[in-house]
Amino acid sequence: MAYFTFIDLFAGIGGIRLAFESVGGRCVFSSEIDAAACDTYEKNFGERPAGDITKIAAEDIPNFDILLAGFPCQAFSIIGKQEGFENETCGTLFFEIERILKAKKPAAFLLENVKNLKAHDGGKTFKIIHEHLKALGYNVYSKVLNSLDYGLPQKRERIFIIGFLENVFFEFPQPAEKILTLENILEKNVDEKYYVRAEIKNSRLARIKDKNYPRPYISHENISGSITPHPYSSALRAGASANYILINDERRPTEREMLRLQGFPDSYKINLPYGKVKQQCGNSVSIPVIKAIAQNMIDALKGGENFADKN
Repeated sequence: MAYFTFIDLFAGIGGIRLAFESVGGRCVFSSEIDAAACDTYEKNFGERPAGDITKIAAEDIPNFDILLAGFPCQAFSIIGKQEGFENETCGTLFFEIERILKAKKPAAFLLENVKNLKAHDGGKTFKIIHEHLKALGYNVYSKVLNSLDYGLPQKRERIFIIGFLENVFFEFPQPAEKILTLENILEKNVDEKYYVRAEIKNSRLARIKDKNYPRPYISHENISGSITPHPYSSALRAGASANYILINDERRPTEREMLRLQGFPDSYKINLPYGKVKQQCGNSVSIPVIKAIAQNMIDALKGGENFADKN
């Protein structure tokens, strides 16, 4: 039985939703503009997200306890003009989060973005976001976490911004003790269609830094052109080339393997072509990281009088 509610903004294929459902939450509203992501979301959750959040009034969103958003980082084109908080965020997708928080005043929120958000525009973008969230009355916490530290063989650093209306005690989760290895992730029998052409394989193997690196490994091509093997994947990327990462420099990861690298369960349904799944996995989140944060958020909220009384 769910004991708190949440909304899932910029929902993608529902990775953040899965994490918060796993700790007892119930989703009461979702929004996603990409049609293919909506197809996947509907296939797995039995409901289609509402469309463009910029066209949805706050009063049309049900009341909820926690706002969740893995929001795109658009450039803050007028930062530094000192035109006041209203103008500083207009035209950016963060403004959509801000207006919903302002209207609905949920107990908490979780925002996820790329690590470089903190350094964008010399730190001004992150400072503006932080100040706007505090101006709404939230106690704000932020930290960059790496998926490698939370049970997944994927080096993926993301910034997480957490806020609470009440002055609760919150700490970001400690690294996980149990770590999945590539052996846990990789499929045993893989179709020939995932294997690269001989010339690609030979070119990669000729440039690999350590030719005796133990298998299985995943490699990617550095800017310099050298091939670096690791016992984990580099970050999955939506827009990367088809051969950005290769397993043993022989084949591309399968759709299921990419989902596993993000922590999706094998029960998660695949309903689109390879390129779309690759894009969606690159845009998604590492579920075990979010789940660990979610549990700490709920523990913090349960210590707050208003949330405890309500839920």
